[in-house]
Amino acid sequence: MITVIIADDHPVVRDGLRGMLAAEGGFDVLGEAADGAEAVALAQRLRPDVVLMDLRMPGTDGVHAITELARLGNAARVLVLTTYDTDSDVMPAIEAGATGYLLKDTPRDELFRAVRAAARGESVLSPAVASRIMGQLRAPAQEPLSQREIEVLGLIARGCTNKEAAAQLFISEATVKTHLLHAYAKLGVRDRAAAVAVAFERGLLGRR
Repeated sequence: MITVIIADDHPVVRDGLRGMLAAEGGFDVLGEAADGAEAVALAQRLRPDVVLMDLRMPGTDGVHAITELARLGNAARVLVLTTYDTDSDVMPAIEAGATGYLLKDTPRDELFRAVRAAARGESVLSPAVASRIMGQLRAPAQEPLSQREIEVLGLIARGCTNKEAAAQLFISEATVKTHLLHAYAKLGVRDRAAAVAVAFERGLLGRR
């Protein structure tokens, strides 16, 4: 019997997962959590084999919960189950110590296999996530944006013109253009809209 905790801020999702696991047999859902802090507390108290962890939850999110479980030396394997597969979601979760990463459209049989594999300590990735990680590994090293370039992009993302960005940062309009050109080169794009989109995707400007 594999013991499981379900962490998701949507009660309907938790109910659905609990019902699926109960119907399959071989799984024992020990408890449910509505946020990351509750998931950590439950995992510490109940010591499950696997925690099914959503990422975006109010309060303490999934990545912080995974990080905290690792810091505490909790032996539970964390299997991320989320809707999001962007680089800014996937990589932090894997780096924090998640054993696997699945999307919520995963067929139920694959989910059951993934939970069993996670309980054995095996890494499990949905095909889309695996492709994204491989792309990251194959991509050439990306030069990071400077703080000033990020500040300029942040203002552009909020709808500022080059002149308005220059005024807010107390620099010349020509300097703003230079920062933007450097940012385009580092992000591999050719215009403002694409630069802002890629910066958001990489988590450089927070979340939309």
